[in-house]
Amino acid sequence: MINIRRYILQASSVIGLMLFLLGCASYNDRIIPYYKNISAGNYKAAETELDKNSLLQKPRNQLLFLMEKGRVAHLNGEYNNSNTYFNQADSLLEQGLTSTADEAVGVLLNPMSQRYKGEDFEKFMIHYYKALNYMYLNNTEDAIVEARRISLQAQEQGDKFNNKDKRYSNDAFSLMLQGMLYESNNDINNAFISYRNAAEIYLKAPDKTYYGTPMPLGLQQDVIRTASLNGFTTEADQFEKTFGITYQPQKPSEGGDLIFFWENGLAPVKTQVDLFFSLIRNSDGDLFFTDAAGGLVLPFYYNGDRNRVNTKSVESLRVAWPKYVAQTPYFSSAIITANQTQIPLQKAEDINQLAFKTLQQRTLNEMGKILSRLAAKKIAEYALRASAKSGDGKNNSLLEGLGYGVQLYSLLSEKADTRNWQTLPANISYARIPLQKGENQITITLKNARGTDETKTIKVNGTGRLQFYNYSTLR
Repeated sequence: MINIRRYILQASSVIGLMLFLLGCASYNDRIIPYYKNISAGNYKAAETELDKNSLLQKPRNQLLFLMEKGRVAHLNGEYNNSNTYFNQADSLLEQGLTSTADEAVGVLLNPMSQRYKGEDFEKFMIHYYKALNYMYLNNTEDAIVEARRISLQAQEQGDKFNNKDKRYSNDAFSLMLQGMLYESNNDINNAFISYRNAAEIYLKAPDKTYYGTPMPLGLQQDVIRTASLNGFTTEADQFEKTFGITYQPQKPSEGGDLIFFWENGLAPVKTQVDLFFSLIRNSDGDLFFTDAAGGLVLPFYYNGDRNRVNTKSVESLRVAWPKYVAQTPYFSSAIITANQTQIPLQKAEDINQLAFKTLQQRTLNEMGKILSRLAAKKIAEYALRASAKSGDGKNNSLLEGLGYGVQLYSLLSEKADTRNWQTLPANISYARIPLQKGENQITITLKNARGTDETKTIKVNGTGRLQFYNYSTLR
């Protein structure tokens, strides 16, 4: 007689081993060739690696693929192509990436098997690169459309958290960029509103910083300057008192200004950590998960009869959770020199801090969902094994084998979602540079941790208008 249980266990072991071997590599591990070429500045080679990466070709990773394609095209100076990819990414986000089938995949397998939906700050960064692309293509009209889309993105984020949650729901840097874009179109009224909204985000924070970034002096000056240009004298005086500065109006530069963005380092990568929880019942009969240290206590979201759940049968649960690992940028500081004048760079966006803190903010909510999913699997496993036991002492080999199969599958299929848009910079600094009419020579002097300097010189033609330039050191 064929031992069904033995064959089920063998098959389950083979399947489980395959899942384990395929699943233990993180997303970063599987895109290393592309990532290394980006760091080395070999953007054409990076694009080739991106196109042949089988993981990124999967439908569930389409958003990531489009964001990376848009990014590498931007780095290559292919601004039309870059926006083609970013527009497709935007369309995916507008259509929505959540479905019943996709949610079921998350329940039966793991979050890594679901469609990638993007981090909230990544969605704002799409607008940043699209706007720059349009400005480089001398398409101010579409750049202004992108500026308006920043407000729509902020509104969507606010609705997501009901405007009461203190989690990341707006982006101060994006609002600063929005003000700059309006200003480039001589829309000083909307520029003031954007700068003011950005400043208020900082002012509302207890320590007057925003995700690791103090309010830039340039933003303070822009708020007061545009308030004055609009004739809003009361507002200008009020912000001078609030910021503790006395603004001295400057004569506009004949050649206009250059907004210089320095994108330094690379965003953190995600790895997987294993956390262990137990299921407990309190004195009221309610079920909760608690970690080994007792620092986290989370309710059990279960659709079945909680009173019939045997907490001893659930035992210990392993949760695979994503963890960010920061990458130290090669360059630690930089100085801008324009027309024999040094101009300091000011940090405007710290993507490292955003990544760490936004993941921390959603930990409790998502951890509860994962634990409930794992417990449901565990309950199903023990139900099968319990059903295999008959009253005469004989076991049903098929049901028992299936029970052990579910146990092995549940153990080895658990995997954290380690995907993220990894070619974003670690942080972005900026400077507003006054230009002379005609040719201007601008030098950025970069200093690494060893104190060694590297220089990059660009030439900008002062036209009397506000211009943009972004420079990336992605290593």
